[in-house]
Amino acid sequence: MKSTAGMAVLAVAMLALGGCGGADSGPTTPAGSGGAVPKAVCGPGSNPESGMQGRVSSEDHASGRAAEGYTCNTELVGAYTTPNAIGTVGGFKVERYIDAQGNECAYYDSTLLYPTNALDAEAGVNVMDMTDPANPQLVTRLLTPAMLTPHESLVVSQDAGVLAAVTGNPAFYPGIVDVYDISEDCRSPQLRSSALVGNLGHESGLAPDGRTFYSANPGSPTLVAVDITQPLFPRQLWTGPYYSHGLSISNDGNRAYVAAGDGKGFMILDVSEIQARVDDPQVYEIANITWPNMTIPQNAIPFTRDGKSYVLEIDEYSASEADGGVAAHGDVVGAGRIIDITDETNPVIVSDLRLDVHEPENRAEIAGDPGAFLPIQGYAGHYCNIPTRVNPEIAACSMIVSGLRIFDIRDPARPKEIAYFNAPVNPRITPIFEASNWAMSSPAFAPERKEIWYTDGYSGFYVVRLTNDVW
Repeated sequence: MKSTAGMAVLAVAMLALGGCGGADSGPTTPAGSGGAVPKAVCGPGSNPESGMQGRVSSEDHASGRAAEGYTCNTELVGAYTTPNAIGTVGGFKVERYIDAQGNECAYYDSTLLYPTNALDAEAGVNVMDMTDPANPQLVTRLLTPAMLTPHESLVVSQDAGVLAAVTGNPAFYPGIVDVYDISEDCRSPQLRSSALVGNLGHESGLAPDGRTFYSANPGSPTLVAVDITQPLFPRQLWTGPYYSHGLSISNDGNRAYVAAGDGKGFMILDVSEIQARVDDPQVYEIANITWPNMTIPQNAIPFTRDGKSYVLEIDEYSASEADGGVAAHGDVVGAGRIIDITDETNPVIVSDLRLDVHEPENRAEIAGDPGAFLPIQGYAGHYCNIPTRVNPEIAACSMIVSGLRIFDIRDPARPKEIAYFNAPVNPRITPIFEASNWAMSSPAFAPERKEIWYTDGYSGFYVVRLTNDVW
């Protein structure tokens, strides 16, 4: 039984962390193949799950098995962790950048909801020297307004060497946009501006050329395009009435691929006039698509495979079938999907990225597992990412209690799980939240070493290598 006080805290946290809105009416297309993807076949050196795909059972916690962690075709290379922290020590985004001198860095936000980690002195964006991936070194923390509380907005332009974020929480923080130059020495980001040029920050997008930052919020129609071409003097270019969670911008800057709020699902916007810096630019909606088991669309990333165009989209959390709202261990789990956008006026869902723990017939069986009951946690999805937008072989997804899950997407219509890493579960000091994993971040990749970097909200930063030639 959970205490009344504990549930009250959870209710506040749900509103704080979970975005806004749930499934809603709108044009729908049936989901892809349906059901969970095939389970990974775990090779030598693995310490795999003992039962249902994605599950960390109460029995595993009681026996000590969960404290060992779960690996399948993965190995831990290095970590920067604080396993018994009072607050959170890993957040929503991990970014990688190699500067002009060849220095290799990681950036990640260290809190899921500021200032929940203030007692651990862990606030801000951590700057990690990754010269030795087996021993990540904390160099500094960025503590400017947006970096103290970026929520889900931390983003890097690989082309321009720009790190940016907007002050964010789920609903109402002012849109101060911080812009850093990381091109010359990624270990020492240089602040170029911190300016009130966004609106109600929560999530973000950044054009690959580093010229346009988008401040987004799924709970209010306040999508903003900010010109950061001259990072010392950012300026608003356009504000539009779009409810946007995460959005990705096409390589040419002319399209925005939006994980949309307000029941819109996935949306394609023509932002070419913003990219071209037309006076009084106009944005045009090209298409949108929803799906029957939609929860909260979280992010959408474009890629091409064998000459066709796709988007990888993932929903966060679970919802109640009765009312569509975010629910503690809801019976509807959106999880992930691959959408064919070769005809951008007619997006088509071709497959789903789901685990057995996401399937409706299994929800009752796993309801009592530690972490499963939390509306802001549970067996559900949160973020996915891919190592390249051109012919990616894998997708990596943070699936909260189920940890980091890796999928083979070489055939977009038939994805399959090939690996996973679920960190060892350590005791929690805070009694409200049970000991479990809380993998929430968008992962980053070091493809040349077959590494994936991600954070867990309860413990910190992990460098994971794929093994057994699965990648």
